[in-house]
Amino acid sequence: MEDCCWVEIETAERDKRRELVLQGSKVDSRIRDGGGYLPPQLFRLSLLNYLEVSQCRSLQELQPSIGSLTQLQSLILCHNQLTALPAAALGQLRNLRVLDVSNNHLQCLPTELRNLNELNTINASCNRLQILPAELCMCQKLAVLNVSHNELSRFPDEFFIAGRLSALSTLSASENAIEELPGDICNLPSLKSLDLSSNKLSELPSELADCPKLKEMNLKGNKLSDKRLEKMLNGCQTKAILDYLRAGHHGKGKGKVAGSSKEDLKEKDRRKKKDKRLKGVQNEEEDQVEELNKLVIRVLHISESPSALVVKVTPVVKDVRPYIVCCLVRGMNLKPGNALKRFLAAQNKLHDEICEKRTVATIATHELKKVKGPLLYDARPPQTLKIAPLGRNEVKAANLLQQLKQEAEELRKQKKRPNVSGLHKYLQLLDGKENYPCVVDADGDVISFPPITNSDKTKVSKTTTDLFMEVTSSVSLQVCKDVMDTLILKMAELNKFTFTNKETEASSDPETDPADLKSALGEVTVGGSEQSGSPELTVEQVRVVDIDGNLKVVYPAKTDLNMELSYLTVVR
Repeated sequence: MEDCCWVEIETAERDKRRELVLQGSKVDSRIRDGGGYLPPQLFRLSLLNYLEVSQCRSLQELQPSIGSLTQLQSLILCHNQLTALPAAALGQLRNLRVLDVSNNHLQCLPTELRNLNELNTINASCNRLQILPAELCMCQKLAVLNVSHNELSRFPDEFFIAGRLSALSTLSASENAIEELPGDICNLPSLKSLDLSSNKLSELPSELADCPKLKEMNLKGNKLSDKRLEKMLNGCQTKAILDYLRAGHHGKGKGKVAGSSKEDLKEKDRRKKKDKRLKGVQNEEEDQVEELNKLVIRVLHISESPSALVVKVTPVVKDVRPYIVCCLVRGMNLKPGNALKRFLAAQNKLHDEICEKRTVATIATHELKKVKGPLLYDARPPQTLKIAPLGRNEVKAANLLQQLKQEAEELRKQKKRPNVSGLHKYLQLLDGKENYPCVVDADGDVISFPPITNSDKTKVSKTTTDLFMEVTSSVSLQVCKDVMDTLILKMAELNKFTFTNKETEASSDPETDPADLKSALGEVTVGGSEQSGSPELTVEQVRVVDIDGNLKVVYPAKTDLNMELSYLTVVR
């Protein structure tokens, strides 16, 4: 293993770097040649405070030598095949703040994590965890815990002891088998975001309403005994749900108990008859409300479209970023209030979460009327590829990355931070690539440079209603589809939110034509025609073909957007 050529490690040691990223097929091949282990020289880089080893399927075991990297603040080990972690060694990383072991095969987390007093974030999503160590409650600075997509049936009781996880602000445990949420959850004073969607909860404790900072809550996909509450989870805002819980979510009020006198019995009988008469009307109204709260997405097939957009894929992308899925979405209303900001923020959040900081996939959205097809998905040398990035003049890709790296270094020194932030944190994803992926329009202009940036030419603005969307990945085609499914669902939710809240002010936007602001509110485009006051979205298929025109993928196909959600209707 020592003789194996690890240029990245040699460079990091020579330049005394504090960050190192090892990922992808070439790194995986070297790990496989080394018997499935990381090279010993890696653990001599004592200055490292950021280490990422990801997308290496040959990595099934992490050596205890990791404990020698005592300056580590971020340890990213996502998308490998780790089955266990070296418990004692991890317990020695006393400066560790971020631990990402998502998308592995872990069945448990080490109890020694309790020794990490600086630990702020744990992402252990997409593993095989069946139980969480109670000792995690000793991590006083733990603010983010993501254990979604595992096999958990409960949380340790110790998590909810007053004064323990006092800094925990985000708790994500969707797609598990959790059966009960204890009333002591109110002992989490900093909890702002709670995601327990798609579990096995049948009751919600009224004490949930006593969490003083809780603002975001996703509990969809749980079959509650209180059906009214279950409907509210699918269509109401967090505040309304908490108010309902605060009032007693079983519907048992605290009114006076009826006596046994004849007058009381007669009054009770009259009320029963009245309730019976009104029951039919009430049920009908509830059904109507439920129908109104549903998100509606219509799928327009290629055969129904007079001018279908096609994306051709060149063979050269196979060795760079081989997978791409595209579609058109019509009917977004980004004009009112902060609708555009919410849309862009949602994309950033998806990039950090389901896209694993763009290491798994990258999303790009474009204003459709500015996109000239047919499109070409290609890969070009850094000195040849040119793009006009968002907010910048046209530049060669090689020069753009150099500029961004210089900006990142200056920003890090200025703010005295050990790590880079924003767009700069994705630059290392292209290290060692001979060609860079890009989407080119019919004019020969590059409109997308994943995973770095889009072109200013097709920038989305507040007047945008129809979008061309792409998801690219170096992992798999299914990853692209899953991300696109999630993105479209989120867009439908945002459109519904904009429609429901009836924002009355359209914020100023330098990209917005003043003439367009006359119709800024209450109008969206559905299937190419303007509809007043409708949150419905239309998703139009886009074909991706090879250079000879042979079909590679079409999205959405019949198997896509098949999410079993009671609040979603997909019309095909």
